[in-house]
Amino acid sequence: MKLIKIILPLLFITQLAMGQSVDSLQIRKIYDEALVNGHTYRNLEYLCKQIGPRLSGSVGAQKAVDWTKKLMEEYGFDRVYLQEVMVPHWVRGEKEEAKILVDNKSINVPIAALGGSVATPKKGLKAPVIEVQSLNELKSLGEAQIKGKIVFFNRAFDPKPIETGVSYGMAGDQRRAGPSEAAKYGAVGVIVRSLTHSIDDYPHTGSTTYDEKGVKIPAAAISTKAANELSRLLKLKSANPVQFYFKQNCETLPDALSYNVIGEIKGSELPEQIITVGGHLDSWDLAEGAHDDGTGVMQSVEVLRIFKAINYRPKNTIRAVLFMNEENGLRGGQKYAELAKINQEKHLAALESDAGGFTPRGFGFDAPENLYKQLKGNWQKLFEPYDADRLSFGGGGADIGPLKRTVPGVVLIGYRPDSQRYFDIHHTPNDVFENVNKRELELGAAAMASLVYLIDQTGLKF
Repeated sequence: MKLIKIILPLLFITQLAMGQSVDSLQIRKIYDEALVNGHTYRNLEYLCKQIGPRLSGSVGAQKAVDWTKKLMEEYGFDRVYLQEVMVPHWVRGEKEEAKILVDNKSINVPIAALGGSVATPKKGLKAPVIEVQSLNELKSLGEAQIKGKIVFFNRAFDPKPIETGVSYGMAGDQRRAGPSEAAKYGAVGVIVRSLTHSIDDYPHTGSTTYDEKGVKIPAAAISTKAANELSRLLKLKSANPVQFYFKQNCETLPDALSYNVIGEIKGSELPEQIITVGGHLDSWDLAEGAHDDGTGVMQSVEVLRIFKAINYRPKNTIRAVLFMNEENGLRGGQKYAELAKINQEKHLAALESDAGGFTPRGFGFDAPENLYKQLKGNWQKLFEPYDADRLSFGGGGADIGPLKRTVPGVVLIGYRPDSQRYFDIHHTPNDVFENVNKRELELGAAAMASLVYLIDQTGLKF
């Protein structure tokens, strides 16, 4: 009896070690394929240089849909198809103009209309400026001090959080809600400091959300360098009040038909169970959408390509989803979740890459805490040789988020690369292919494929 008590634990430990050895070898094989024969970087180059900006409803977005569908068909995935979705169609129009006007001087400054913003009058908009740091300060000033002015939201990124996405979240309310809130107190326009730590002349666009029952006023982002200069001039207390002039020609057209692009490798044992990996195909119109989110969609396609290249036949269906309209509406993610519910799909997990193509650090898991502890305990060591072993509690992504409301039990996972440089280029004209590192991008695709492999092998049951 004592012998049995000794042998059984040893057998369990041996089996566990053998399982980890098999997984280690398979993960090494995945990394070798990605680093030696990877297609992610060349595919991203085509997406950026041959197609370019891909704002929802645009010609570029449709070209991206057509090309990525063809790409996945050429890879021979078991099924490739389009999922219809109606998307917002906002256009920027002619390039924006802006000037700080003070003491008979005119200083040109870089701005970018916020996505969804209305246009200024045709000749532009000129008014005195009032600087605020928060929505609460705006409220405390009230109509008496706000009416007839351009509100300048100048709350900078907090430099203390190590994860820069935290700073982005802390500063983002002034861009999203600032214009509608300022309009309540009679403001005629809004200028928002770009959401970045970097001090430069690149304005960062991004969506604003109007209260449909309220007045819509024009809104734009101003570069951080120009924001600092505007703030300095306002503090000088000149005899003549500082005024701001800007002109933008944007408009919102009727909703347009677009698509999520989906490719699948069918499961060999449990085809009805799905593991989704994806990013968003749309991008802002200022640049090529390289890091946001060309890297994510090309990594997602690469996960399936790697499996085919190494002859790995998954137990569950692996699905790459290239979502449309994350930037200014989230319609693609919502439609995907809606159809998953209607079709009664069983999703084990959904992994999203939408934090840039930088060096992989790990993953964040939105899962029951006991499950998270188990997978971390079993998998962290497997990722240690690749420096992608930060498996943290809490994660997901904007496009996969709606699945949580429609598919019971799905585990949501966010791919987490190094975040330090992401918001330097996020939503700017500088988000171009040249700012993506080939090796970092391919390491990320390998890390994602490795995690999908482990989910497929375990079915998230330990």
